[in-house]
Amino acid sequence: MEKHTLSNATDTGHLHVGKGLNQGALGVVGSTVIGLASTAPLYSLAATLGYVIVAVGGQAPVAFIAACIPMVFAALAYQELNREMPDCGTTFVWGTKAFGPITGWIGGWAVAVAGVMVMANVGEITGKYFWYLLGNDEFAENRVIVVATSVVFIALMTFISTIGVQIGERLQMVLMVIQFVAMGAFGILALVNASNGSNPDSIPFDWAWFDPGQLTSWSGFMEAVLLCLFIYWGWDTCLALNEETKNPRKTPGRAALLSIGILIVVYVGISVAVMMFAGFGDSGYGLTNEANLDDVFTVLRDVLFGPWGWFLILAVLVSAASSTQTTILPTARGTLSMAVYRALPAKFAALHPKFKTPWFSTTVMGAASIVYYVGMSILSEDMLADSLTSMGLAVALYYALTSFACVWYFRDTLTKSARNLWMRGILPLLGGLMLGYAFVQSAIDMWDVDYSYTVLFGVGGAFVIGVGAILLGFVLMGIWWLRPGSRPFFRGESLNRDTPVLVPDE
Repeated sequence: MEKHTLSNATDTGHLHVGKGLNQGALGVVGSTVIGLASTAPLYSLAATLGYVIVAVGGQAPVAFIAACIPMVFAALAYQELNREMPDCGTTFVWGTKAFGPITGWIGGWAVAVAGVMVMANVGEITGKYFWYLLGNDEFAENRVIVVATSVVFIALMTFISTIGVQIGERLQMVLMVIQFVAMGAFGILALVNASNGSNPDSIPFDWAWFDPGQLTSWSGFMEAVLLCLFIYWGWDTCLALNEETKNPRKTPGRAALLSIGILIVVYVGISVAVMMFAGFGDSGYGLTNEANLDDVFTVLRDVLFGPWGWFLILAVLVSAASSTQTTILPTARGTLSMAVYRALPAKFAALHPKFKTPWFSTTVMGAASIVYYVGMSILSEDMLADSLTSMGLAVALYYALTSFACVWYFRDTLTKSARNLWMRGILPLLGGLMLGYAFVQSAIDMWDVDYSYTVLFGVGGAFVIGVGAILLGFVLMGIWWLRPGSRPFFRGESLNRDTPVLVPDE
């Protein structure tokens, strides 16, 4: 059977050069900003720090650093694969080329699942904090109003994603400045107030916070690391925009590593400042006070910012809103790539004639997120919270799959140089093993009913939602496999190890 070629790939009518996306729209700075925005650094840290400290106490910086290691190793795998195959399908394409169509399809599905789940959460935060910013706490606590407002924000960000990545890049630049100004001010004010005695529970800096030997519980440490993995997630958006980036083989990988580097400095620095100011007490501003766990920054807002507390609310709103927009980008481009290679209906490959964006895939992703969010909100707010927790399974799955794909795809080149051995072999393998362990350990933990807010079928709701979402992918893949249009993909004709890269070099 004749293998898939560039000319074969373009018979959908949507492709002209590459896949028809807007080439060269992003540079290193723009790509890095979008990678950072996808992580929602301000909101992610505010919502996670308290729980990390409950799990490991003063060793929170150790957890942040430890969680960064598999992310860096996975980013190296992304970088190496992207240099060889800069395709916006990322995990889907690389998994298929390395392991075959079934593995690749599930990898692409995991990317979409993670995107839809996190969209529901950041949409919720955007809707709630919009009313907090306007000073209307009554509306912020009204579920119907919050859900309606969140749906409007998701729809707006879907529209912005449709009209072009350059407009999105400019918007994200402004939103990122607001976030980092707020985080920088928060850290500085926390340090100043820790030293001037405004909080009697403040404590001095201690180098022991960085000592892994001070950890007292392996299960607590793993819980903290799994939480920290979530707040790093999102940097791979840089890679999903590779076909719209200048120098697509090199720029996205550099931007991803730069994003992770910036995040580790910010997360460790601000967490240390907050620990010094608030202390570890279980009352007042203490970081183990259960009333403070959900959003540490908002709890400390007034004491640190005074009348400027509204600016921190604005920054949290901005953090969630920017993540809403950037999360749509990789899922839409992933499904675009799947359609190009016949792993999804051809309609998903449709590009907007003016903006050169995957308008249909983008619209479907936005709509799916709205339906999922509204559905979960109707069932229960606790199920929505469990769905966010369970999202970590999909993230760990496709990061691990990509890491292993790097090792297997380049297996014949590993002994040709020390660089290949480390960058394509050892480090990606370690990253895959770490993330694979995180996936298995998370699933085991989520099985316990005490891990989740809900109980479904006698087990933890987070386990049912997370594992169920991944298994649903196998069902949908089976349905598509029954369609005649899927045969070129599942027979390895439209995408295999020898398929040419459908993106031009620059």
